[in-house]
Amino acid sequence: MARPSGRTYQSPARQRQADETCNRIAAAARQLLQTHGYAGMTVDAVAKEAGVAAPTVYAVFGSKIGILAELLDQARFGLRFEELVQQTMATSEPVDRLRMVARIARTVYESESTIVDLLRGAMVVAPELANLKKESECQRYEAQEPNITLIIQAGRLRQDLDATSARDVLWSMTGRESYRMLVHERGWTPERYETWLADMLIKALLSD
Repeated sequence: MARPSGRTYQSPARQRQADETCNRIAAAARQLLQTHGYAGMTVDAVAKEAGVAAPTVYAVFGSKIGILAELLDQARFGLRFEELVQQTMATSEPVDRLRMVARIARTVYESESTIVDLLRGAMVVAPELANLKKESECQRYEAQEPNITLIIQAGRLRQDLDATSARDVLWSMTGRESYRMLVHERGWTPERYETWLADMLIKALLSD
């Protein structure tokens, strides 16, 4: 019997196999990144480490930068991140919302720190990494809009700020560079960073 037009059937077994292949490739890439750096994490090397053909790697991820994007997404956006986002969106009080925003920032930067540290030097010589960072920052900027909208609707935005400037402030203050400088360079604990960031966001964005 012909399948109804417009419907796509996906075999659960085939999907599991595809997920396993994706995870195996990502694990191989992560291992190579740790042992040989970004330069040594070539598609051919990843394929060999994962036990697949190079065309399979390209079919799954498209490029070396696609593999790296997957590694960063896996590090940043795990189950803990998803739980925090749900809690944040369910929080309607501006002070509490900003404290949740600070917690999300801490969680993301803690989770990604190992991979980002491995890539820090490579970003100088690999333009595609700079483009990936730029894309990530654009997405992070877009993600600030609901938080600023909530503050405005609650009538708590500082009078010297408009929606755009408030969004600029929130985006800049939650950037990863502050986390790196305070936690990695100055030895702050992630908990101290989160508390400091939350207090600073409340002072910078909310009216008394």
